[in-house]
Amino acid sequence: MYSFRVKFRGPFTSAVEKTMDELKKEGFGVLTQIDVKATMKNKLGVDGLPYLILGACNPPFAHKALLAEPDVGILMPCNVIVREEEDRSVTVVFTDVRGVFTLIGKPEVAPLAEEVHARMVKVSEAVAAA
Repeated sequence: MYSFRVKFRGPFTSAVEKTMDELKKEGFGVLTQIDVKATMKNKLGVDGLPYLILGACNPPFAHKALLAEPDVGILMPCNVIVREEEDRSVTVVFTDVRGVFTLIGKPEVAPLAEEVHARMVKVSEAVAAA
């Protein structure tokens, strides 16, 4: 498994704000924001539902991961998706770094992946409870 998801009870913009706030509480900054809806409209002329990819990074964890495996940057940052569904509900999807980090093949990163996962679970629980 490479992801897990929760539903947000509220509008898309509130889901984005809540998700970013909760990521910050757990030590994650958002390095990138990709507006997939706008990109598809600009590049393909296709209308779609709101869909935002947040590239979240916790610098201390990123540093430890890079020390263990310099090429791990290919798997970073931890992406979080906030998307509106056809029924206007909002889904927030989180990278499950435990599954992604198994690609590295170094057991020493497993505890780090567990800690990042635990923090992302806290974020997801706070978002779902909002």
